[in-house]
Amino acid sequence: MSSFSLIIGVDEAGRGPWAGPVTAAAVVLDPARPVEGLTDSKKLSEKARDRLAPLIRERALAWAVAEASVDEIDTLNIRQATFLAMQRAIADIFRTVSDKSGHSGTRPDTGAVILIDGNALPADLPAPARAIIKGDLTEPSISAASILAKTHRDAQMVSLCNSYPGYGFSGHKGYGTAAHAEALARLGPCAVHRQSFAPVRALLRHC
Repeated sequence: MSSFSLIIGVDEAGRGPWAGPVTAAAVVLDPARPVEGLTDSKKLSEKARDRLAPLIRERALAWAVAEASVDEIDTLNIRQATFLAMQRAIADIFRTVSDKSGHSGTRPDTGAVILIDGNALPADLPAPARAIIKGDLTEPSISAASILAKTHRDAQMVSLCNSYPGYGFSGHKGYGTAAHAEALARLGPCAVHRQSFAPVRALLRHC
């Protein structure tokens, strides 16, 4: 990938949870300011992620985090909502790089390539792109994106825990744990639960 002068790594967080947005991040690392310890965010402890996230934001040439809302997840489906969050993060990166270079438009560099974790690509991307299975383990820019997406979404879920007490969002971050299932059965779904997801939809049928 060294032939490309702008490598944009992209990853998501929050495809599986029953509640909250899905988040994507895009990162352009600076080879002159490396960040040690980058890997798949799921392989790192919360403490390690929280240590690395500000270093990534400080040292990266550009970074962006974007979301697709619960309503967009329920309307589009989780796959398409994830792609939408990725498209938004990538668009923000291109705007950031364009602003820094002083050039207008969506293509700051014809040598740009977008590396996306997984086996599929969103449509209508502003540069050539590759989907890389387990890219968060092999491509540092994707690893960095996975950390930013995860830490941003976790912070969002802690905030939602304050807005919707009783569900334990700050602990399980919306994932389908036993504690979440118990709270969902006891309290019923709230405004940030994904109604298109089977465990939530099943409860709604009985409300």
